[in-house]
Amino acid sequence: LVVPAGFRPPTELVHDDLRATVLSRADLEADVRGINDSIELIQRTRGGGWPTEPVTEEVDYVDLVWHELEFREGYSFSYAVYDTSDGYVGCCYLYPVGRRTPLTEQMLAHDVDVSWWVTPAAYDRGHYVTLYRALQRWVVESFPFVNPYYSNREIPG
Repeated sequence: LVVPAGFRPPTELVHDDLRATVLSRADLEADVRGINDSIELIQRTRGGGWPTEPVTEEVDYVDLVWHELEFREGYSFSYAVYDTSDGYVGCCYLYPVGRRTPLTEQMLAHDVDVSWWVTPAAYDRGHYVTLYRALQRWVVESFPFVNPYYSNREIPG
């Protein structure tokens, strides 16, 4: 991601009854359960090539450490999302344009690729839409991005 020198990404998003914090190893148990309960919903709403099968704690641990490293180095910013009762909701990601989706000439107008997913229970409670609305505001107010691209397959109207 292209960010100004010295930029420190926010470590928390609070919106309505949702709270997003930097995705880390501490989220392992909830993340594994959330992913494995949500594979079909993630494929339908977020799209992309992940996940194709249930994840194990060992595989997800490596993925979470990778997200931590990328956050620290400013390559991407990933967050775990919980509700106010500390129930795991899902994740949201800010990636360089062209990393998650193919880079096209039209994509060059954007400065960040934003995606997210939620568990089926969170989707039923409306958190998919709530998180999208929160991200729309947060990405341009708390980050140095002006033209985000929301790459999910299902974009709320």
